[in-house]
Amino acid sequence: MCGLVGLYQKKGESLQRIFDGLIQVQHRGQDAGGICTLQGNKINTHKELGLISEIFRNIDINILKGNIGIGHVRYPTAGTDNVNEAQPFHTTNPINIALAHNGTLTNSKEIKTKLTKLNFCQFNTNSDSEVLLKLLSYELFKTNKNEFSNKDILDVLKRIFDQCQGGYAVVALISGIGLVAFRDPNGIRPLALGKNHNGSYLFASESSAITSLGFEVLKDVKPGEAIIINLDGSIEERHLLKDMQHTPCLFEYVYFSRPDSTIDSISVHKSRLRMGDYLGEKIATQYSHLNIDVVIPIPDTSRTAAMQVAHRLGKKYREGFMKNRYIGRTFIMPGQITRKKSIEQKLNPIEIEFQSKNVLLVDDSIVRGNTSRKIVQMVRNNGAKKVFFASASPPVRYQNIYGIDMPATRELIANNKSIEEIRNHIGADELIYQDLEDLILSAKRGNPSIIEFEDSVFTGKYRTGNITNEYLDELERSRCDKERIVV
Repeated sequence: MCGLVGLYQKKGESLQRIFDGLIQVQHRGQDAGGICTLQGNKINTHKELGLISEIFRNIDINILKGNIGIGHVRYPTAGTDNVNEAQPFHTTNPINIALAHNGTLTNSKEIKTKLTKLNFCQFNTNSDSEVLLKLLSYELFKTNKNEFSNKDILDVLKRIFDQCQGGYAVVALISGIGLVAFRDPNGIRPLALGKNHNGSYLFASESSAITSLGFEVLKDVKPGEAIIINLDGSIEERHLLKDMQHTPCLFEYVYFSRPDSTIDSISVHKSRLRMGDYLGEKIATQYSHLNIDVVIPIPDTSRTAAMQVAHRLGKKYREGFMKNRYIGRTFIMPGQITRKKSIEQKLNPIEIEFQSKNVLLVDDSIVRGNTSRKIVQMVRNNGAKKVFFASASPPVRYQNIYGIDMPATRELIANNKSIEEIRNHIGADELIYQDLEDLILSAKRGNPSIIEFEDSVFTGKYRTGNITNEYLDELERSRCDKERIVV
């Protein structure tokens, strides 16, 4: 999972606002980050491993001059945890182009093989984002032009859509053109556009980054749409593909996106409120025998749903954990030892909220089960009489292939265990999962025009791309703990 920012600054330098925007999407990637700016026809780049505040702590602002720029933060979704994999990527062939990408191309291997056989370019990373950049540069190269019009760019992007499979949201700098953004034909990965009173434009993965910087949200980039912000600030929007089925990622609403974001006209906050309503109703009707004293969220994402669960049940809502905000998201971390250490340091219980009580813990999801098991034990050690566990999403049974670095399928606790076996594994007295139909309704009620969501982590139904067993097996091997490489 990654976070994107793309800025056209009407006046002045773009660096500070891009930096501020990346801070607002830092939750989407804490592994690496970078910024590219367009200065005349020159592209300036700086990227490193780490948090944005660390990467740009001592940066010389003179090396990132330009009123147009893009920025990126990443979790590793492919390749190694190496600074060479950090984005944005940059090429000079046939002109200066920089590109940042959120998502996964499921056919990147085939595209890479094709470009390699053509002897068009060399690849320096294992990233599918570099593949996307080189494909874009190749399609421009094929035109035999040194200067390009908007029509040229849009024609090339149409060919990109025809060739690329998977989920992707992209911001790019193209010398002589300006700032370009486009979104995959199914709209799996999010991307929004904002504008301020000075005539500046801002693209971001989430609307919260746009509003936090004082911009007004204009729209979500539509599936199969490309938008060009020209060097003079004029804008051109084009739907390159029509009649596409919009299937945004359902897990964005469950976990990744900030609650103050609106994605595809769906308020993340309201969707999580509805998750809590549906989950609370299920507990009230099917688990009314549970003598619950208090409802406690596992921070942070589950707070909204947990409050609604408590409201529906008529039970007390309490904060029971202090969270260390400097520990990353544990299910993404490579290695069981690393994850266990992080879990132990991440949450610390408030003992009086658990003593002699029957506690209902609410979390957004259960992935490997390591965090859940540790937390249940922690709650028991702090005096709880009984510990019930509720998940605001259904069982996560399958790996994600569209840009979320989920564990290998065989490392997902729900892949090969029944709910009762999962309950025993995490040590809870009862385990309740949200029904998939209710989770879908939680999001769908915000935008009834969306018929289906990309919900493959729950169903194993992959919405786009020719997803073969061979592809899934190869991805499985690369995601197993023993295969993960940290450089």
